[in-house]
Amino acid sequence: MAKSTWALDPTHSEVGFKVKHMMFTNISGKFNNYDVSVSNEDDDFSTSSIEFSADINSIDTSNSDRDNHLKSADFFDGENFPKMTFKSTSIEKKSDNDFIVNGDLTIKDVTKPAVLKAEYSGLMKDP
Repeated sequence: MAKSTWALDPTHSEVGFKVKHMMFTNISGKFNNYDVSVSNEDDDFSTSSIEFSADINSIDTSNSDRDNHLKSADFFDGENFPKMTFKSTSIEKKSDNDFIVNGDLTIKDVTKPAVLKAEYSGLMKDP
């Protein structure tokens, strides 16, 4: 099979996160502007390569004060580092739809290993 590259449709996908705040509650959020590509040579996504970049200034936690603080130099410093990037290094298939994606996450020009959860919902034709 020839190599295929897929771009996620932002109207039907999401780059989201959940973090513990003050050690007693979880805060969920997402990035509204992002690019994701998936390249593979067969139908087994565990052999794929995934890359994404997210616009830091599109962070959305449903609280504008918190979002502005996260964009500031105290956290992401979106003015000086407007993009966060991720590049997969390996993908583990946990079930037909669930995957663990290992890779390198770069925030503020610092790259560290990261483990992400991913869900594959299948291929469908646009009606």
